[in-house]
Amino acid sequence: MADRYDLILRNGTVLTPSGRVATDVGVRAGRIAALGVPADAEAAEVIDCTGLHVLPGVIDSQVHFREPGLEHKEDLATGTLGAVKGGVTAIFEMPNTKPSTTTPDAIADKLARAKGRAWCDHAFFIGAAPENAEDLGGWETLPGCAGVKIFMGSSTGSLLVEQDEVIARVLANGRRRVAVHCEDEERLRERKHLADEGAHPRLHHVWRDAETALRATQRLVKLAEAARRRVHVLHVTTAQEIQFLKDHKDLVTVEVLPQHLTMTADAYETLGTLAQMNPPIREKEHQDMLWWGIQQGVVDVIGSDHAPHTLEEKAKPYPASPSGMTGVQTLVPLMLDHVAAGRLTLERFVDLTSAGPARIYGIAGKGRIAVGYDADFTLVDLSARREITNAWIASRCGWTPFDGKTVTGWPKATIIRGRIVMRDDEVLGDPAGRPVQFQECYAG
Repeated sequence: MADRYDLILRNGTVLTPSGRVATDVGVRAGRIAALGVPADAEAAEVIDCTGLHVLPGVIDSQVHFREPGLEHKEDLATGTLGAVKGGVTAIFEMPNTKPSTTTPDAIADKLARAKGRAWCDHAFFIGAAPENAEDLGGWETLPGCAGVKIFMGSSTGSLLVEQDEVIARVLANGRRRVAVHCEDEERLRERKHLADEGAHPRLHHVWRDAETALRATQRLVKLAEAARRRVHVLHVTTAQEIQFLKDHKDLVTVEVLPQHLTMTADAYETLGTLAQMNPPIREKEHQDMLWWGIQQGVVDVIGSDHAPHTLEEKAKPYPASPSGMTGVQTLVPLMLDHVAAGRLTLERFVDLTSAGPARIYGIAGKGRIAVGYDADFTLVDLSARREITNAWIASRCGWTPFDGKTVTGWPKATIIRGRIVMRDDEVLGDPAGRPVQFQECYAG
């Protein structure tokens, strides 16, 4: 009797933990059931992957989907729609919404909002604040919680945790890895005059200079070492941070963004405030060092820091214009274009966007193509040449700083737990994303 599967991926080049393998993948009950499927095996659905590479589902471990409170910019439905259109199978969403995600009730509210509306799997960070520092150790293992997030700079209200004493209290409570935005708020206040009203956006990276980032990162690492707590430095942008962090990999993991790997400070001249984000786009010497960090293994993960604002908001004169840009939908095409250019291998891309997030955050059952794991796949055509356009962007704000950029490499299908969610740019079925599970959250 022939083997029976729910889904078979035929004739693709599969990125397995052993490397690239020309094989077929069989899926049952939402999980990978076999690598290598007999020719006579049957399935409810078969995808011919000839000419395609089958990657583990891409995980974007840093997005801001703005719900609740800022849905005019984005919401969980539109944000996750953009994710699956871009080949992303799971996202981790940040806590700087309105109200901030700083309590178990707030996490539960986001999970309830995502049910039946989120197109991809998801988890939510809980934000550290002075008033909840002692509670975070109990709350970080809540279902659907990606962990704790600290904003050392560039946030609002109690989510801004700039004092070492409060950061130390946060790090003393809990055991999961803590994600941190590292900019030194005191230095930002001291240098704010460099970006006074009427300044050009090109001064954004002058105000928020490399020393601002390095100073906060060094403070964080010192506190983490004292607490013996694992930390994850988000969106590293400077050569100095890469050189510093390479000597602290016992406790520290590192994220970089496609934006900082693709754009340099020249972008302020052509894009103005559309290139404005925190930490900022910097000069080429910093970008070169980020690529060195990827090549040398210092960098552990790539996230998008998708942080949309409307075009009307971005049109405000700098510095009244908000910082942030879309990114979840363009992460895969941009990085595949870098693969095509020889800046990194496809295997390293998989490590940075699938295995890396799973390793850093202890994701259960995701991040690799292996028997027993969730059947999450990003199918890509490495030779496809496409233009990124605003019209393609699903985000509620409807724009990307990469509008008009032609790339080589494109996501052709997004499969989540065996369900084909996107194929050839068409989104299929209904939203059925589920909360991501984490090994450190299992009871006992």
